[in-house]
Amino acid sequence: MKRIPAAAAHSRLKIGLSACFSHADPTRSLFTGKTLQYVEQSIAHWLMSTGAMVVMVPCPTGSTQRGDVTYEHYAHWLDGLVMHGGSDVWPGSYGEEPLHENWIGDRIRDAYDLALVAAFEAAGKPIFGVCRGLQLLNVAFGGTLYQDIGTQVPGAFVHRDPVAYDLNYHRIEIRQGTRLSRLYPGVERARVNSIHHQAIKRLAADFEAEAFSVSDGIVEAVRRKAAAGGYVAAVQWHPEFHRPGSDTIDDAPILQDFLDAVAAVRAAAADP
Repeated sequence: MKRIPAAAAHSRLKIGLSACFSHADPTRSLFTGKTLQYVEQSIAHWLMSTGAMVVMVPCPTGSTQRGDVTYEHYAHWLDGLVMHGGSDVWPGSYGEEPLHENWIGDRIRDAYDLALVAAFEAAGKPIFGVCRGLQLLNVAFGGTLYQDIGTQVPGAFVHRDPVAYDLNYHRIEIRQGTRLSRLYPGVERARVNSIHHQAIKRLAADFEAEAFSVSDGIVEAVRRKAAAGGYVAAVQWHPEFHRPGSDTIDDAPILQDFLDAVAAVRAAAADP
C-alpha cells in the first residue's frame, strides 16, 4: 500500500458535503426502521477530482453531553461547504403552506441544512449549493420558492422529466457583468441539465441572480453580493453530471471558483 505523507494530506482542502436523508422505514428490507444519511457519488467525485478531500457532515445527535460533536465543530474544522441536491424544500421553511400533498418536502432535512448553513456562515467559510442547495440557500437568507414550476409559472419549460432525468436540457442566459460571466468570458448563453420542479420565487435580498432560463426566466444561478458578506453561490443545474465532451456548460470554472475562495479563506486564517 502506498504511504501518503501526513503533510500532503493536511495541505488538501477539506470540503464538507451535506447529507441526503432516507428516513426510517419499517418496510425496508435492509436497515429496517433505521434512518440513513448518504451522499450521491457523482458530487463527491466531482469535488474530489481537484484533489479536495470530501467529508459528509452527519446530523449531530442533538445531545448537550460534554464531548458531543456539533455543526459548529464541523464548520471550524472544515474549509468549505457544499449543499447537496435532493428532496423538496418544505414550504413551511419559507412561511407557506403546502399547495399539494406531493410538495410537502422534507422539514427534517431542512432543519439540518439550515443549521449547517448557519454554522458555516458564522465561521466565515465559503458555501456552494447545487439544485436543492440553491433553493435551500435562498430560503436560508430570506427568499421564497415556487412549490411547483408547472403549476405556478404558466408556460414554463418542463424543468424535471423523470424519464430523461439528467438528459433533460435547456438553455440559460448568463447575466453579463456578474462573477459568473467572468468565469465564462464571451459566453452569453449556455446549455445545462434540468432536474427540478421547485425554483426561486422571491430572491433573497442579499443575493443577485447570475443566470436565467431562456425560455421562462427561472433563476438558474445566484451569488451573495460582495457587500453582504463572504462567499455564498449556487446553481440550479447539476454541474457534477457534466459529461466531458458534451455541449453542456463546462463545470470546471464553477468548481475552481469555489475552491479558490475556500483556499483564500484558509490562507487568510493561517496568516498570523
